[in-house]
Amino acid sequence: MPCPSSCPPGLLALMAPGLALMATFSLSSQAGDRRALPVEKPPGVKGRTLILLDVNTKSPVRIISENFLSLQLDPSIIHDGWLDFLSSRRLVTLARGLAPAFLRFAGKRTDFLQFHNVKNPAKSRGGPGPDYYLKNYEDDIVRSDIALDKQKGCKIAQHPDIMLELQREKAAQMHLVLLKEQFSNTYSNLTLTARSLDKLYNFADCSGLHLIFALNALRRNPNNSWNSSNALSLLKYSASKKYNISWELGNEPNNYRTLIGRSVNGSQLGKDYVQLRSLLQLIRTYSRANLYGPNIGRPRKNVISLLEGFMKVAGSTVDAVTWQHYYIDGRVAKVTDFLKTRLLDTLSDQIRKIQKVVNTYTPGKKIWLEGVGATSSGGMNNLSDSYAAGFLWLNTLGLLASRGIDVVVRHSFLDHGHNHLVDHNFNPLPDYWLSLLYKRLIGPKVLAIHVAGLQRKPRPGRVIRDKLRIYAHCTSYHNHNYVRGSITLYIINLHRSRKKIKLAGTLRDKIVHQYLLQPYGKDGLHSKSVQLNGQPLAMVDDGTLPELKPRPLRAGRTLVIPPLTMSFYVVKNVNALACRYR
Repeated sequence: MPCPSSCPPGLLALMAPGLALMATFSLSSQAGDRRALPVEKPPGVKGRTLILLDVNTKSPVRIISENFLSLQLDPSIIHDGWLDFLSSRRLVTLARGLAPAFLRFAGKRTDFLQFHNVKNPAKSRGGPGPDYYLKNYEDDIVRSDIALDKQKGCKIAQHPDIMLELQREKAAQMHLVLLKEQFSNTYSNLTLTARSLDKLYNFADCSGLHLIFALNALRRNPNNSWNSSNALSLLKYSASKKYNISWELGNEPNNYRTLIGRSVNGSQLGKDYVQLRSLLQLIRTYSRANLYGPNIGRPRKNVISLLEGFMKVAGSTVDAVTWQHYYIDGRVAKVTDFLKTRLLDTLSDQIRKIQKVVNTYTPGKKIWLEGVGATSSGGMNNLSDSYAAGFLWLNTLGLLASRGIDVVVRHSFLDHGHNHLVDHNFNPLPDYWLSLLYKRLIGPKVLAIHVAGLQRKPRPGRVIRDKLRIYAHCTSYHNHNYVRGSITLYIINLHRSRKKIKLAGTLRDKIVHQYLLQPYGKDGLHSKSVQLNGQPLAMVDDGTLPELKPRPLRAGRTLVIPPLTMSFYVVKNVNALACRYR
């Protein structure tokens, strides 16, 4: 936050309650730094700043889930055909890179989804048609004894190029249909067959992801109570296959009046969840399954009222309370939107509102942010799937962890819009690489940081918001390149000039490994490719993920943060007490 006028101009000391302390300084370009982008300066004023950074390594301020960064698939993949290609070895490899995580199968079409226990309706309709080879792709699946990472029984396919080309054409045509539905708020029914559920679960299981399935909540009885008959059919089939699944009911119930002209209040929704919990307890396989909800939208007044009614009735029934958030209306987004600190900060107020309600009725209950993305309305090409969108995504991860939100579910791994992590050529987009770095380096223990900035000549009358954001965690225990006791910083620099950070206190004179993400190519912030420490990132020719190589920095060296970048720094051998034990 900007320093009040009463603050001494020479020192600004900020202390974060969680990992994320957002450091804000009125910083100008370093004198003589020709690589920095131009920054306006008042005549005769030379700005120079020294930033000192230390971390409290004695104890964590928060501990989040091992599955903190999780993924979502929208049921639209049934409509556009991508569900049939989830067995792709390449997609499974990409998903495994982000494990362990939850895979939430839900979205706007959740409440139009009907389950039918039919193995393969396509074959029963007779001979081959135009889509025959797409609908019956499972005949081409190669069952491997080893599959991926020695997981026996996984169905992994190497789809011919012609099949993928046909699918991309089909998906492009269906994309227009799905957009029309979305903009008109009128959705057609979807049928999920037993075979489709098998494909979905195979993908989750082979990828090391735990499936969360959201059931249709808009099947209603005349008295407006939930009709569970179709859900029971799905539950029985899943149980017969011994599928390990967690459950939800519905998606954004606050929008039901808009969708079907019939609303469901919080009290009724709570009763529906109690009914679902009772249903699960009747099925041995799911008697102890986790249940999450109510997945409300942005917490405005009417939504808060719905959540309060729900918590009164079903607060103790769910294992975590969920809501979702999209930063920008995808129809009007532009690249500069992703650099606005005011936009990055919109999430803080929502967290506060949700936590206030939850802690009133069920203190200590876990809270998840589900269905989060840069933009709504399916996103915008060359914007929400570009390098620039990463600033929102990385700040979301840091802010949520610092505030104790247990899990964040990214919309989406693969879908028909432009908020996804993987495109329709199965190539990773910038936010995928950012997520992969996060998974490889960031552990669940959140650390508080201490920042001090010494400013020689502050610029009077200029309000600079939080353009330099610094977060700290214990380094992931799963990363065997670093001994326990190491810590990882991740830094967002929204300034158009480079910034220098001097590590102090427990971090002083330690060897540091740098992972610097920048756009690759001439498209700049619009780029859909990124480079790590100057080397472009891409999957290896054999379909595996590349090694993420750090750049070692000399002990005691000042960190130089280039303009408009996201970076991770592993400080080795700190021997942090908070990070030595699980």
